Amino acid sequence: MNKKTIWITGGSTGIGKALAIKFSSKGWNVAVSARRLELLNELCDQYENITAFPLDVTQKENCFKVFNEIKNKFNDIDICFFSTGTWNPKKEKDIDVEQMEKVFKVNFFGTVNTIKAVEQHFKDRKNGVITIVSSIAGYRGLPNSTGYGPSKSALNNLAESLYFDFKRSNVRVCLVSPGFIKTPMTDKNDFKMPFLKTPEYAANQIYDGLVNKKSFEIHFPKALTLTLKILSFLPSRLYFNLVGRLTKYQKK
Repeated sequence: MNKKTIWITGGSTGIGKALAIKFSSKGWNVAVSARRLELLNELCDQYENITAFPLDVTQKENCFKVFNEIKNKFNDIDICFFSTGTWNPKKEKDIDVEQMEKVFKVNFFGTVNTIKAVEQHFKDRKNGVITIVSSIAGYRGLPNSTGYGPSKSALNNLAESLYFDFKRSNVRVCLVSPGFIKTPMTDKNDFKMPFLKTPEYAANQIYDGLVNKKSFEIHFPKALTLTLKILSFLPSRLYFNLVGRLTKYQKK
């Protein structure tokens, strides 16, 4: 019986790295992509069935090239987990147009580039999972998030739109909405992060959601995400008032 294969972008650190290790421990072939080859090589040296495929997702043609390299090596891909992201809180407190363009280029269009690279394969295959990693920041507008939040909100809408398109080919589109996970990216935050969890916790939640369950959205930790989902239904006046009070004194 052939091993199943997962392709993970953003796999050199944080959630992507932890998920690569999790799937590797379950006997899967794991193809990991990121820009930093040295970190990918360190990971591959520790785990026999993890293979590095360096990639900058903003380079559209290279997304197709790397996808073909993975497919040629493993013959097939069962799950794609697209989790590339960038975040610079110091540049999100004002309207920095260049920073916003950079964030969208990586977070949104980088994800679109990888999905486009695998689109025809999965539609022809008529099976498999395409996973889009968003964030709780995509649920509704938050202070000091002029680029990151909107980019994640766009991914939420994209995932819902693609759900219908890929369902016709029996391909599952899954949205992952993590809360605060301790990663190099969240280490930049200058506020107290409620319900902060480890990347290993996130990997366990995602593995269970992708392999054992069939829901559209995998969100965690529930104590935080369910609260935010309820808040997202509030009328704007109430939402602005409540979130404004909750975040006003959250500086460390």
